[in-house]
Amino acid sequence: MNLSANFTLAEATYSETAIRMGINNQPDDKQLENMVIVARNMEKVRDLFGGKPIRINSWLRLPEVNIAVGGSAKSSHMDGWAVDFVCPIYGDPYAVCKALKESNIQVDQVIHEFGRWTHISFAPEMRNQFLTIFKPQNKYVSGILTSEEYAKQF
Repeated sequence: MNLSANFTLAEATYSETAIRMGINNQPDDKQLENMVIVARNMEKVRDLFGGKPIRINSWLRLPEVNIAVGGSAKSSHMDGWAVDFVCPIYGDPYAVCKALKESNIQVDQVIHEFGRWTHISFAPEMRNQFLTIFKPQNKYVSGILTSEEYAKQF
């Protein structure tokens, strides 16, 4: 089933953790509705990157899966509002996050996570937050930062 032109339900629900642990990670009707909205917004993201393919790392994580992967107890992934992704043909996660910050795409959150992927949320709060997190501090700071800029915060 397609959620939009370029995003499928299969990729949005895929979880190695869920498979390994035998956890059902299929959405209910409300989560599916949210995911269709997110897919429409992810099409805007894909357009921003010149139509380059986006690889989804994590989208829907039902609560049991979210706990198993160490996700936040308030994670928007559990409602289908958030996506972790990379777009290597466009650029590294820092470049992706910077492009999103400079775009006119409305978001709840964009997080440059550990220099490895971009977290984007389209939750209804639409707080327009842009954050960065790196180890070893493991603390969110405001702005889209490089690891060097992040380290200077502490």
